[in-house]
Amino acid sequence: MASLYVGDLHVDVTEAMLYERLSRIGVILSIRVCRDMMTGRSLGYACVNFQQLADAEHALDTMNFDLIKGQPMRIMWWQRDPSLRKSGVGNVFIKNLDRSIDNNVLYDIFSFFGNILSGKVVCDENGSKGYGFVHFETQEAAERAIVEMNGKLLKDRKVFVGHFKSRKEREAELAVRAKEFTNVYVKNFGEDVDDNMLREIFRTFGQ
Repeated sequence: MASLYVGDLHVDVTEAMLYERLSRIGVILSIRVCRDMMTGRSLGYACVNFQQLADAEHALDTMNFDLIKGQPMRIMWWQRDPSLRKSGVGNVFIKNLDRSIDNNVLYDIFSFFGNILSGKVVCDENGSKGYGFVHFETQEAAERAIVEMNGKLLKDRKVFVGHFKSRKEREAELAVRAKEFTNVYVKNFGEDVDDNMLREIFRTFGQ
């Protein structure tokens, strides 16, 4: 109950570095940076176990997105059942974000609707890509966020807030839309071709 996931870590971040930073909050029972079994290289995340639940909550509230080795660490509750995260339940997609909105701002805005398991603005080398994700603890919190925030202005930009959809779900929707497509664009035909000739040419395809 007092275990935290600390992710988005620089590959050089060690258990000692995390202990030095997080032990300021309270007594830590254990820290484990997860590593590749073959190479020993950090996978970019760690499990931190506090002795007291209140200390874990305080670390989550005050140290989320703090910089370590130049990268903001992402803190959330450790989920022993990874299927919850992969299920998509409580997961919200946000797009058309102003580039000034970072992880901290996104977290602060959406934490009003319920407990957040994770939240992140997607970035590249140039900064924010204008979209992000928030994973709520409950589907009810996600629904409240969608109802209240979809179409609202954030930094003078109208944002879209909706249910997160996996790549398979998006591909399935596109396939359904493709089957509903009935219009055809035709160009480069001669000047002597009129509407009746076009209808006659394409009539056999609709039979």
